[in-house]
Amino acid sequence: MVVGAFPIAKLLYLGVRQMSKPVANRIKAGARRSEFFKTYICLPPAQIYHWVEMRTKMRIMGFRGSTIKPLNEDAAAELGAELLGEAIIFVIGGGCMVLEYSRQATNARRKEEEQNETIASLQTQLGELALTTETLDAQLREINRLLLSYPVPTKK
Repeated sequence: MVVGAFPIAKLLYLGVRQMSKPVANRIKAGARRSEFFKTYICLPPAQIYHWVEMRTKMRIMGFRGSTIKPLNEDAAAELGAELLGEAIIFVIGGGCMVLEYSRQATNARRKEEEQNETIASLQTQLGELALTTETLDAQLREINRLLLSYPVPTKK
């Protein structure tokens, strides 16, 4: 019984995706503690996300011209850290998908090249067999011609 190759690449991708959540949680915790991350990485996307979300909710409820107050710094830092964590998980998952697609495309290309080589080899063999057949046919005709050229012995 033939056993297929174990999909080690898929297992690796799954492991990377599973490890991305704890890594994202560590980065989120570090972002909450670091003033640089909090100020420049977490707060701006959180405020933009809050503004877009509230603007959308207000328009759905029918309040067109109302102003939206920004989040306080702690809530924005928390929301920004969550957005950062989700973005990291999304990027790692997308990277795994791209790597898997690339691997599948490489395998498909390799199989196609093998098939093309096999077809070329079969065509070469077919040409050689056709040439051999023509040679044998010519030899058979020559032998028949020689046989017909001998005089037939008559009975006495």
